[in-house]
Amino acid sequence: MRNVHLDPAMPPEGTDPRQYARMLARAHEAVLSGEQPPMPPRPVILQSWERVVCTGVDPDTGSDAGALSPEEVEQHRRACGLGDALETLRGGLLSIADAAWHILVIADSEGRVLWRGGSKAVLAKAQTLGFVEGASWSESAVGTNAIGTALVARRPVQIHSAEHFVRTHHTWTCAAAPIRGPRDGRLLGVVDVSGPAMTAHPSTLALVDAVSKLAEAQLRTAHLGDLEKLRAVAAPVLARVAGRAVVTDRHGWVAAVSGVAPIDRLLLPGTVRDGEAWLPSLGRCAVEPLPGGWLLRVREEDVPGPTRIVLDVRRPRQASLTVEGPSGTWTHGLSPRHAELLFVLAEHPSGRTAAELADDLFGDGSRTVTVRAEVSRLRRQLAGLLQHRPYRFADGVDVEVVRPDAPSALLPHSTAPAICRLRRAAMDDPTEFLTRAGQ
Repeated sequence: MRNVHLDPAMPPEGTDPRQYARMLARAHEAVLSGEQPPMPPRPVILQSWERVVCTGVDPDTGSDAGALSPEEVEQHRRACGLGDALETLRGGLLSIADAAWHILVIADSEGRVLWRGGSKAVLAKAQTLGFVEGASWSESAVGTNAIGTALVARRPVQIHSAEHFVRTHHTWTCAAAPIRGPRDGRLLGVVDVSGPAMTAHPSTLALVDAVSKLAEAQLRTAHLGDLEKLRAVAAPVLARVAGRAVVTDRHGWVAAVSGVAPIDRLLLPGTVRDGEAWLPSLGRCAVEPLPGGWLLRVREEDVPGPTRIVLDVRRPRQASLTVEGPSGTWTHGLSPRHAELLFVLAEHPSGRTAAELADDLFGDGSRTVTVRAEVSRLRRQLAGLLQHRPYRFADGVDVEVVRPDAPSALLPHSTAPAICRLRRAAMDDPTEFLTRAGQ
């Protein structure tokens, strides 16, 4: 269960909402003109505006990304992974949105609107803005908005009035929260409640966040049920296996082991096939398919360790780690926190103490217990790749970082002080950043 500080976009207590909207509009115009705004926007808004300016979105009309056809929308609905949570999302918000003159919108991980419902009058107004099923509501399509910005920031976001980048959206208020899948932690989509700016309420963001958590819990229950079915299949299989073996689902969650220390999850290559695979924590394994997962038989011969690591952070939502060595190549996606941690270690090849990492990630050097727990999880998954005292990449392993072309796209979801400092320094002086991005 995630623990997120909510930052609703509401007028300060005692401020007239209309006056506040005008202040936001003046800040919006000043930033777009390259001037100092009279009232600085919230950090999440300013960071989003900076990203959107780099993408070339028209502040008057947005960009036309093209809507999906009804057939394509149906395909995206089946593939998005939100099916098991749909009734929870609708049941928790649809009637409330309708009564409050709002609409409920569910979008996929690319910001494509897949479901809408709620007030008929507001749905009609949304139609005039192209806020329809199949439309893209990503930042690169329509600028700063709750759906697109929540996908980038990876946390609940409320966008009010002129905090929207496109001027035609300034009469709207929107609150959205991301939904993560329990199997691999990836973003499955976003739940959003939108309506006229005059109907904004401070509780809307908290409500949307609570319902998104309920949806994630529903998905987690479905995942555990699938894992239990795989466990029943694994028991008789492992009883006949000689030597060390592990049974995992398609995402590396462990259902059963034989001769191997218990672990919740193994990091699997991005693509697993029947045959052989090399895993950092087990070495070379024979891979056999099972209904809903894999049987991994550990090869007992000594295998040389990795020689090169590539940390790829070019795509904000798809950071990955590639490990190369004599025994093969292995690639796996990284969670936002693990991407931050590994990036910081790559920036400090001589290593970081627990206190230094705590300051890098949280701005609080006393949070060493949290850091040690996080690094311990990574070291179990990346056996032989990380060392401690201090924490660093293994000696003798070449580490390469592949960066995005634009400094604003460097782990844009991250609020870690070390990442924010690097991002800001790169935006102030992009020469070195661009040179290193071409690695």
